[in-house]
Amino acid sequence: MLTRKTTALLLSTSIIALTVSACGTKPDAASPSAADASSAQADKKVTIRFYSYNLGNAVFGAGTQKLIDEFQAAHPNITVEGVPVPVSDLMTRVQADTAAGSPPDIAQLGFGAMDMIVNGFGATPLESLVPADELKKNFEGFSPNGLKLGMYNGKTYGLAFTFSTPVLFYNASLFRDAGLNPDQPPKTWAEAKQQALQIVAKTKAQGMHLSGTTPTTGDWLVQGLIGSNGGAVLSDDRKKLLFDSPQTIEALQMWKDLIDSGANDKLNDTEAMEAMAQGKLGMYVMTSAVQGTLIKGAESAKWELRAAEMPGFGSKPTTPTNSGSALFILAKDPAKQKAAWEFMKFVTSERGYTIITSEIGYLPLRPSILDDPKYLKDWAKDHQLIQPNIRQLDRLKPAVAFPGPNFSQISTILMNAIQKAVMTKADVAQTMQEAQAQAQKLMP
Repeated sequence: MLTRKTTALLLSTSIIALTVSACGTKPDAASPSAADASSAQADKKVTIRFYSYNLGNAVFGAGTQKLIDEFQAAHPNITVEGVPVPVSDLMTRVQADTAAGSPPDIAQLGFGAMDMIVNGFGATPLESLVPADELKKNFEGFSPNGLKLGMYNGKTYGLAFTFSTPVLFYNASLFRDAGLNPDQPPKTWAEAKQQALQIVAKTKAQGMHLSGTTPTTGDWLVQGLIGSNGGAVLSDDRKKLLFDSPQTIEALQMWKDLIDSGANDKLNDTEAMEAMAQGKLGMYVMTSAVQGTLIKGAESAKWELRAAEMPGFGSKPTTPTNSGSALFILAKDPAKQKAAWEFMKFVTSERGYTIITSEIGYLPLRPSILDDPKYLKDWAKDHQLIQPNIRQLDRLKPAVAFPGPNFSQISTILMNAIQKAVMTKADVAQTMQEAQAQAQKLMP
């Protein structure tokens, strides 16, 4: 699953010491104009290297390769050399290749590393590569909030590739066994606690699991939880961390109470997914990337899988954050930039998102294709689990990327503190205050 699967594992601690100067390329440096890129001969053959952690993955690899194959069939003069790179090695691989003067031409990278991608790897904004009218036309039909995910300082550096929001998966069969109405999943965390405790009391199953206590899961889901309580992990001016804010502490105290009460299990995220797939867990809050695994589990263990939107804090509106990745153009050669843009256009087109959604398992950031018979209309009728994700797009708040070369270490400090705060007898407020003091020293 990409929950990382994306953001968390991308934030490898091995790149903590990376500096902007090591890459030698600044985002505002002069780059070939759109006209220069467009002047590349249309009939000239060009090969671009595409780094992707989806390639080679048993779950996501086939769909990603299909994107490459269909693109190459439609663009015979462009060869996409897909390079599988494990997610845990991706950032260091791109860093090393960039420093050596041989970066990938286009790469699948996590949103949580945006600051490093722009200021360290020298990603080129699309506004510098593509004529304004072409870019505007291409963006038509995109989810506005989806487009914001790849923006940095007002410019578009990436287009969302694999993307999801937190979803409450639940076992409708266990709901019935516990005397609950499966047509009324919890809308608040208080309701989730009550229903989970009823599942525990009336069945042999665990009640619920809110993902994010496992550090490798990444901080994207935690950010959504804190944001839905009116908080944030970083100030708007990106200068001060907010790990110890009242809203953060209150959200984590709620989480701790879920665990201490027995409503939330004491499993790690991987164990919880296995329990959910086996029909031994009532509710599971996680990215939709696990949907395929849960569907297979439900079919095998003979239970009914359903999905609902992420619960909230009372009447406060939820602000789901995103997991996933975007495509970034790192090429400097005009011909390769143009070819990379053509590939990016296809992958994020109506056809591209049809493949991404139906065969890889992520959201289509061109929502209208769900109602288009040429694309996903028939598929969507048979796959209602996607609907909560779609409904949450209007409230989407992009996950924050911590600034500076220490972004990975800051995220690790946050996640370790959250695990300690909610999983042990430690005091939540004191734990987060200590994490705040430690992490703030690493801010640029």
